[in-house]
Amino acid sequence: MKESKKSIRRTGIKLGIALMAVALIVSGCGGSKGGSKKGELASIEDRYTPSADTPAWQLDKKEEPTELTWYVNADWWNTEFGKDVVTKKIQEDLNVKIKFITGDDTKLNTFFAGGEMPDLITTFGANSPVVQKADTWAYSLNDLAEKYDPYFNKVAAQDTLNWFKLKDGKTYGYPDYSNTQVDYDSGQIPAKTAFVIRKDVYEALGKPSMGTPEEFQSVLKDIKAKFPSLVSFGFNSIGEGTGSLGDVLQDFIGVPLEDSNGGFYNRNLDEDYQTWLKTLNAVYREGSISDDSFADDGPAFEEKVKSGKYATMLLDGTPQQGGNLQIFLSANQGKEYIAIDGPQSTVGNQPTLNQSGITGWMVNFITKDCKDPAKAIQIFTYLLSDEGQMLVNYGIEGETYKSIGDGKYELLPEVKDLQLNNPDKFKKEYRMGEFIFFGHDRYKALSTDSFPESIKQMQEWGKGKLVPHFILENIDPDQGSLEARSLSAINTKWNTTMVSMIRSKDDNEFNNNLASYKSFLDENNWDKVLKVRTEKMQQNKEKLGMK
Repeated sequence: MKESKKSIRRTGIKLGIALMAVALIVSGCGGSKGGSKKGELASIEDRYTPSADTPAWQLDKKEEPTELTWYVNADWWNTEFGKDVVTKKIQEDLNVKIKFITGDDTKLNTFFAGGEMPDLITTFGANSPVVQKADTWAYSLNDLAEKYDPYFNKVAAQDTLNWFKLKDGKTYGYPDYSNTQVDYDSGQIPAKTAFVIRKDVYEALGKPSMGTPEEFQSVLKDIKAKFPSLVSFGFNSIGEGTGSLGDVLQDFIGVPLEDSNGGFYNRNLDEDYQTWLKTLNAVYREGSISDDSFADDGPAFEEKVKSGKYATMLLDGTPQQGGNLQIFLSANQGKEYIAIDGPQSTVGNQPTLNQSGITGWMVNFITKDCKDPAKAIQIFTYLLSDEGQMLVNYGIEGETYKSIGDGKYELLPEVKDLQLNNPDKFKKEYRMGEFIFFGHDRYKALSTDSFPESIKQMQEWGKGKLVPHFILENIDPDQGSLEARSLSAINTKWNTTMVSMIRSKDDNEFNNNLASYKSFLDENNWDKVLKVRTEKMQQNKEKLGMK
């Protein structure tokens, strides 16, 4: 599932950006329908007595099923509920019927424009106005936990709750895939970035080192000569961004996250990184990078991964590509892609690979129009608990998975067979790994069945190379501000500049492209953007208790 999680993540990010259009409506929604009554939490005296030691869903004596509407701001979400193993069990345990509805920002806009709000909302973009003004339309999770389900505080990560606090000191939304420092320290979060090479190519060349720019250039030249049908070097689809050649490459070679004073550091101008961009320009001029690689969209890139078209790749989102890599592996045993050290810092920095940060991805809210907020917070508690996480990842013990000791689990043979050979039926009947509102990678670490064989060596290679990027999360200027508009233009300028630099016909053109970017910074309020980002980095450090 993590493959689809990552692939749909891109869609979610786009939707989050588009939420800017909702800003004005959100800011005025506090007085919309139901506003005066919002915050009045109904009594549950006839249902149960909350306990800090027992989750409320186990105490609630409410006999009739609770029917809730859950809006997900993404058209791709599977709206089925109660028909597969996972959601059927949720329905039974919580005595709840959920009607999922999906849409885009237009539908979300309609809710905030005065229509009846759904009971729960899941959206994206922690820095969006919808999330930042959640106190006007959503219940505080702190208040709901105190009144209805104190056990929530035992399953929710305190660092995550603190990270999402608004100015009133309360938390309104809870994300999935929020990785805290503890999660990083645990070593249970797998790396998602790797420099990979086809095993047959690697062995035919005598397992060469590609760490220095000279080695990298030399090996790609050899590949071009000995394997002319292959593209010597590939990378994630560029699209409107930088693919895996921007911040991903910067992380790979360990470009610092901040300057020596703890301020924002423009990593695009880092000399080490610039050295590697010059190297990529050199190998491009030698024909080791195809022009198609700059034009290919995601599906075109994935087709080439699936067919083993690239000899080497700097690959970000290995779980996302796990299925494509597995297809190539299954049909080409001995030629599979393997991770090697690849490009390394020219100044001795170690890799600082990134993963999902503390901000996570999807953010879940309980609206002030929720018919039964007690039941809603029970759902949050349930899905965050070990019991809920094991269900959504592996199903039901004895029916779909079993313990194999040492805290590890595996799917039962017939379930595993369906997962491998009939994924559509597996998804429809079980939906394991799909119900990810409160997902977390540490539960993926409990079973080798969580990821395809094709990426396990890559994940093993990445151990010890992950470094939290917390201080850089949500540091962009507030949407709608002068600085935000400037940053948008600067980012677009960098994306096109980076591609132009790699495709430059000579050193002079390369340098002119870089100079043009630097001038653009000066002409577009970079100093103001820098100030905002540095201030927000300091705020992040204070939130996390960092010096």
